[in-house]
Amino acid sequence: MRFLRARQRKKTRKPIPFKQIIPNMVTSGNLLCGMLSLILAFNGRIVPAAWMVFFAVIFDGLDGKVARILGGSTQFGLEYDSLADVVSFGVAPAMLMYAAVLKDFGGIVGAIIVSFFALCVALRLARFNVVHVPGPFQGLPSPAGGLFVASFAMAGLPLDAIPGMMAAVVLATGFLMISSVPYANLKKLTKKSADRKKCFLVLVAVSLSFILLHGAAPLAFFTVYIISGLLRFDWEDWLLLHTAEDMEKLGEP
Repeated sequence: MRFLRARQRKKTRKPIPFKQIIPNMVTSGNLLCGMLSLILAFNGRIVPAAWMVFFAVIFDGLDGKVARILGGSTQFGLEYDSLADVVSFGVAPAMLMYAAVLKDFGGIVGAIIVSFFALCVALRLARFNVVHVPGPFQGLPSPAGGLFVASFAMAGLPLDAIPGMMAAVVLATGFLMISSVPYANLKKLTKKSADRKKCFLVLVAVSLSFILLHGAAPLAFFTVYIISGLLRFDWEDWLLLHTAEDMEKLGEP
């Protein structure tokens, strides 16, 4: 009887569709980058560890797009993405800053500061999964927060010379993630709805920043993004088409 029941269970199990596996593989790339960042930070390779956070952001941006294209979005994928984000944008940047500069800051104070940052990332992600508010993000998104902190190392700044400043940056970034400050999410931007001239201008600015600033470019980007949220400037709204003529072209009333 047990053998028959086991065979029946096997028959009722459906194979996981390939279109659901691919997005989770991309999310695994995000988690892998976070783990590599931790390992590099433990071994004193601070700049490479910071760049791993940068690559984790790329994987994090791709998994959702791949899921929508393939039609493979699942609740499992949503939860898995959040778990990966906690590591890549919470624990990894926190340990990076601890290893680079805060391990000797005020005794245990540095450990408390980076722990607070990781806690804020976890709270930010939990709130995002439960509270779905249309429009801008409520609080600084965790990928932006994690990469902003890591970008100080990517820029090649002498972090050990400015421990107080870095402690303040980590604390402030953590507070911004659990705040209600609105930040643009850019999800409404499509080929039809985006203002091509403005998007081209942004693309040129980003390209020039990498050419002129090199590793400091991400720090410049996210500094502007963070300040824009504090000033209530919505990048998504600015990049969208708004004129009556534009709406008519899109077939909207």
